[in-house]
Amino acid sequence: MANPNDGGFVGDAIQHGGNLARARALFPQAPEPWIDLSTGINPHSYPHSPIPGNVFARLPEPASLDALKAIAAKAYGAPSAAHVAAGPGTQILLPIVASLIHGRKAAILSPTYAEHARAARMAGFDVTETDDFDQLATADLAVIVNPNNPTGRIVARDKLLSLAALMREKGGLLIVDEAFIDVSDAQSVADRVDDGGLLVLRSFGKFYGMAGLRLGFAISRPDTARTIEARLGPWAVSGPALFVATEALADVAWQMRMRQRLEADARRLHALLLGTGITVFGGTSLFCLVRDPRAQALYRHLACNGIITRRFDERQDDLRIGLPDDKDWARLDTALASFG
Repeated sequence: MANPNDGGFVGDAIQHGGNLARARALFPQAPEPWIDLSTGINPHSYPHSPIPGNVFARLPEPASLDALKAIAAKAYGAPSAAHVAAGPGTQILLPIVASLIHGRKAAILSPTYAEHARAARMAGFDVTETDDFDQLATADLAVIVNPNNPTGRIVARDKLLSLAALMREKGGLLIVDEAFIDVSDAQSVADRVDDGGLLVLRSFGKFYGMAGLRLGFAISRPDTARTIEARLGPWAVSGPALFVATEALADVAWQMRMRQRLEADARRLHALLLGTGITVFGGTSLFCLVRDPRAQALYRHLACNGIITRRFDERQDDLRIGLPDDKDWARLDTALASFG
């Protein structure tokens, strides 16, 4: 293994971010505590009410799940609660939704979140990862992350709906992953799932800063939602997740304030990076994507200062950097100021 301070590289990438044990193993001399900017998760978690003790002691009530789905449908623009399936994170939903149709070819608009390709292969598809939008129409299963992770690319609503119509005509499926749409100008297509050929994924943990709660939603036609829930089985969503998310999804005032706060934080992060001469290529209000020949050097420099970011083996010039918590801005500023 190469020394992180020299020109060599240090093992495999920290896949998907968030693996602090892996970061410590790769950079054992880095100062503690680590600052984790590798995940693109809101550092300002939703301030939920105290969770009653009986929520932990009892199995989740079906009525509580129904209430959550009704609030999620309103928050996400789904036609009704019957169009919503809830699961323990969209990660668990990916292989289920990928197996909803029969076909051989899957196409994923890339570069993007790697788990979509893995889930499609698990479902038996031959997977093509492409940056050509038109190529998606040749597949049986098409996947678009909108806005995209990590580039922040936004696909217009009319293009998505046109592609969904093509997929519907041939019995295919378009999956639109809207995990980061809470913090972007992208337009959701969740209101059009009844047209067919379309399924929308929504993630709770990213915008609400509670990824550890493990909660995600699939929005589709009611028959498809029922199929997903049947495959998940009973009690797929924990009692604490039901309690917190039901409160958070209804808190419109907090959502509006948080979007404004994250936009300000993102501008601050952009300014810090630009101040070092680093090229910011894209992102959302939750993360920046650096695309620069010095990206790997910046990754190592920050890691040696106890700040982990998300690098990509297949794209050496790319580096995704999330937002720090309030207490960590000064340390990030100092580390960036010493880069060069």
